[in-house]
Amino acid sequence: MSSNETYTESPPRLQAKKSFGQNFLVNPSVITTIVASARQGKAAGFLEIGPGMGALTEALLGDGRPLTAIELDPDACAFLQERFGSHPGFSLLQGDAVQAQIPAGGPWSVVGNLPYNAATPILTRFLLEPILWNSLVFMFQLEVGQKILGHPGEKAYGPLSVLSQLCCKVSRLMKLGPGSFRPSPKVDSVVLRFEPREDAPDHPTRKSLLALLHRSFAHRRKTLANNWQGWMDSEITTQILADMKLSEQIRAEAVPVEAWPGLLRRVEQALD
Repeated sequence: MSSNETYTESPPRLQAKKSFGQNFLVNPSVITTIVASARQGKAAGFLEIGPGMGALTEALLGDGRPLTAIELDPDACAFLQERFGSHPGFSLLQGDAVQAQIPAGGPWSVVGNLPYNAATPILTRFLLEPILWNSLVFMFQLEVGQKILGHPGEKAYGPLSVLSQLCCKVSRLMKLGPGSFRPSPKVDSVVLRFEPREDAPDHPTRKSLLALLHRSFAHRRKTLANNWQGWMDSEITTQILADMKLSEQIRAEAVPVEAWPGLLRRVEQALD
């Protein structure tokens, strides 16, 4: 079944709201693929971000493991509570997944058709905070997915690429078109799976690394040395780059993913 096919269904009982970035998933084959990926592994339960009308929720609850859903829209919460509230494994938290308290327990298998206007901060939270999870299966706008998967030298390569790839093994499950959603967005989407790397930086290091990445990519056409100017003495910058066997003229977009932890260590040593 093509992921670009359109579907006809009975009128939804929940109206999508632009303010919440809602586009409800209605493609059965995509739902099946996402749920199958989320079910892999031995997670204690599921954590669903932005369940909307519950297309993924219904399929995940069929697994038998408990599911906690986090939903910002109060109308969606009322709908979900009416639909699934009697299920013994279902619990619902109304709140913003960017900052809502994640329930104790885990490790979680986390899944979500993420609202496009909050997808990056939601992913960043799961990468930076010590939340127990063993997989993330998230839907993104295609452009954001390309940034996550970006390689050095590509326009899409940036802080999100480096952080994601240092912390996780990232795989693309599928690309899908606007016809898989109601209402249909104006862009394509992509589903990515994240699994934690055993050699990932610890969580305090990740926060320091992200700050360095944002500084280094602040002006993409400038060299790394120029982006650090006024923050790091030029002679020290030259020495750091030499130690890392990187050109003095290198831009952040050309620095390999695996080189960034070493750059961070040398920067922190120089600032001590």
